Amino acid sequence: MRLSELSAETGVSTASLKYYLRESLLRPGETITRTQAEYGPAHVDRVRLIRALVESGGLSLARVRSVLDALDSPTVPRTELLGVAQEALTEGTDFDEDPDWTAAAAAFIEHRGWRIQDGDVLLPQLGAQLKALTETCDVGTTATLDGWADAAERIAATDLETLTGDDAQALRTAIVGTVLSDRVLQTLRRLAQQNRTAMLFAARAGAAQGEGALSETTRAGAAAPDDSDQ
Repeated sequence: MRLSELSAETGVSTASLKYYLRESLLRPGETITRTQAEYGPAHVDRVRLIRALVESGGLSLARVRSVLDALDSPTVPRTELLGVAQEALTEGTDFDEDPDWTAAAAAFIEHRGWRIQDGDVLLPQLGAQLKALTETCDVGTTATLDGWADAAERIAATDLETLTGDDAQALRTAIVGTVLSDRVLQTLRRLAQQNRTAMLFAARAGAAQGEGALSETTRAGAAAPDDSDQ
């Protein structure tokens, strides 16, 4: 297919496709003439991947490049798959590191008994996030963090179960799946919050109705004549 057909197939403008080609995010097509090239299924797949990472994953093109470089790298040992994925996804992430909060994050990780590499950039990143959370709202207690960490452990176990036997596909799943599922998890959290809120208010409303009915029954009993007085 020609560039215009690749655009129609993927829903990405020809201007964007030309930019991807100039920036080497998309491999050149097979040259047909001096000014035309032919593109195939692999190009469709790559363009859809870039679009998903940008639009659904919320990544900048600079971070998309990091993801694509990781995907195009030689085979990665399975034991390092998620490490490569996390490195690609955290590269270029901006935050203000605070040594005290990094230490607090490390202490929490030790409290959880998690095995984390020394010097992992996620520790100062977690510290910066905890600092911002604590400074703006009163929810950053250890009990709350433990609840979130419990949920994170279950999610991580599910993530590992999705990795296939093929190393290349497993790497793609580890990286792309993490990017896109992060957004899914955010949405599911909000939906779950709505559900829990609805359940809570329904329970309170039911309890209030029950108390009202009990009060009416009590008042009716008090107003009824006593047969022993007749």
